[in-house]
Amino acid sequence: MTYQENPSCEVTVIHEDVVQRVQQTMPPEEDLFDLAEFFKVFGDTTRIRILYALAQSEMCVCDLAYLLGLTQSAISHQLRVLKQAKLVRFRREGRVIYYALDDDHVKSIFDQAYEHIQERN
Repeated sequence: MTYQENPSCEVTVIHEDVVQRVQQTMPPEEDLFDLAEFFKVFGDTTRIRILYALAQSEMCVCDLAYLLGLTQSAISHQLRVLKQAKLVRFRREGRVIYYALDDDHVKSIFDQAYEHIQERN
């Protein structure tokens, strides 16, 4: 019988040792949920554009809005999401607030993902 005729397994577990080994290393369900939520933040083009810009340089809302052709309100909204996800941090200098990537991990995640999609091209 070919796979197309019967796409389901005829046994419950074929490689029990592999399944048990992987099962022992699986993170708790709540950690996997948090990880999925983390990656959802990357699912918005505007947030990706902001992260790319901040990977190049610390910037204020006005400069980000001008660079990306968006309103300051739209940028502020997306920065709020990015701050809640701990992807960006800010510092105040007088009346101006500057945003930057939170740490090198964020740049690394971004760079690795970008490198991965470039391999497909």
